[in-house]
Amino acid sequence: MTTPHPPKRRRLGEILLEADILTQDKLTIALTEQKKTGEQLGRIIVKLGFVPEQVMRDILGSALGQPSIDLDKILLSPNILGMIPKKLVERHQVLPVQWDPQRSVLTVAMADTQDVAVIDKLQAHIHSGIAIESVLAGQSEIARAIQKYYGVEISLEGVIHELETGSLDIESLAKDLTGQFSHPMVRLVDMLVADAVHREASDIHIEPEMGFVRIRYRIDGVLSDVRNLHRDYLSGLVVRIKVLAGMNIAETRAPQDGRFSMNIAMHAIDFRVASQPTTHGENLVLRVLDRNKGIMRLEELGLARQTLNLLKLMMAKPEGIILVTGPTGSGKTTTLYSMLNFLNTEQVNIMTLEDPVEYPMQMVRQTTVNPAANLDFANGVRSLLRQDPDIILVGEIRDKETAQMALRAAMTGHQVFSTLHTNSALGIFPRLLDIGISSEILSGNIIGVLSQRLVRKLCSHCKSPHTPNTLERRLLGLEPDNPCQIFSAVGCEKCHGVGFKGRMTVMEAMRMDEDFDTLIEQGAPKTSILQLARKKGFLSLADDGVRRVILGSTSLEELSRVIDLSKRLEK
Repeated sequence: MTTPHPPKRRRLGEILLEADILTQDKLTIALTEQKKTGEQLGRIIVKLGFVPEQVMRDILGSALGQPSIDLDKILLSPNILGMIPKKLVERHQVLPVQWDPQRSVLTVAMADTQDVAVIDKLQAHIHSGIAIESVLAGQSEIARAIQKYYGVEISLEGVIHELETGSLDIESLAKDLTGQFSHPMVRLVDMLVADAVHREASDIHIEPEMGFVRIRYRIDGVLSDVRNLHRDYLSGLVVRIKVLAGMNIAETRAPQDGRFSMNIAMHAIDFRVASQPTTHGENLVLRVLDRNKGIMRLEELGLARQTLNLLKLMMAKPEGIILVTGPTGSGKTTTLYSMLNFLNTEQVNIMTLEDPVEYPMQMVRQTTVNPAANLDFANGVRSLLRQDPDIILVGEIRDKETAQMALRAAMTGHQVFSTLHTNSALGIFPRLLDIGISSEILSGNIIGVLSQRLVRKLCSHCKSPHTPNTLERRLLGLEPDNPCQIFSAVGCEKCHGVGFKGRMTVMEAMRMDEDFDTLIEQGAPKTSILQLARKKGFLSLADDGVRRVILGSTSLEELSRVIDLSKRLEK
């Protein structure tokens, strides 16, 4: 039996001819030039101007089965750029573009990804535990990027010094729509947003004071001061961010909203910008929306097994409404997307109405509320019902009309998800009654109600155990002779001295049944509903949070910051 020959590797010229990207005449000219210079054919074709470098990059990547990258469309963090010395970057014409700390892999852009010798030289100059992966980029793109990032000062202190010693030409900054790293203020804003994304911040606050500008990041739900700048920088920061977000730079006395996107370390990041006039100038808040982190599997939320099983039972019911409540920034959207992701199959049509759409999902039809086009939540739900949906997500119930439309959809055989602003799961019923929904309509149409908060997780590298004192035992519901230990935050290099790293969901869930429906229809008080829920094994936010403390996932101080535990002292 003969061994089959491996498929013949196709030549670049053949690929370009077949794709009608290059004519035979131009290929002959390029081959003749190659015989003279000995350069790679692809580089010669680009030099001669026959094919744009971006097209050649993608063609080569497809032929080699190698991912390619457009360096002109991404923004790199100084932390990543510093992983390879400048002299090596310039000598070998490579560029570090992404760092994956979980896998300890550094991705490097190269014009020739088959050059093993260069990869070996880079490997010799970085930490032995770090692996290098290559991604294809055009040679001139790499050269421009090296000049862009390494040809100018890339440290924050250096850029600030540059601003202090130069002039703040706001007029030229306002006209610079592309921001090709020419103006120091452009680099300052780029570095701030890249640094915020690197540190996993959810918001960037640019706050004017009387004599300076305070910059704070919200990390794991808590604001932290990261930089104070001179008052003179405020106008430049505001103008640059407004230009990016498509806002009116001439309007400084009225609030404005805008948004923009950036590719940071090969990830698409969206920023929602809101400006607010204050006594000391315009205050800016940038909400950071990382599409890669938006959708988590239900199992990754870290819910108690009882709560997770309850959620799955709720989602198994084909019609009715599931309501999620909690304050702004409590992770409601993440939970809703996780639930939709669990249900998202080819057999169902899922449609959403949001303000705005934060994270794109495949196979889900997503619509952003647009009051200017008369597309509010109420009208939007009417429109969605004509699109043959099985599952509908209504971003938020704000008024009686939206609530009526959402419940009407639930009553006509659809599964509906939405959010409501109350302090607890039980608070949903009086809230809906307060906006004008009758108890008869609520009864039998609500599948379940959830309430949640986000608490910070203790850093696993530095958390410190201790034996709980008398007050802590009472708050945790522990017997005096229980030898349980709990943990406190300390702070180390891994968590930037905070003592916490990441957040997790604390949730209470209540699945409705005929017993609950009867109480709601009778207009029973919250205490009666709570008593029934307790009989059925209901775990409150405080109960779930205490479970987290005893497991060592978070501290009692952190839980007390987010959830009122005082009622536990009354028991």
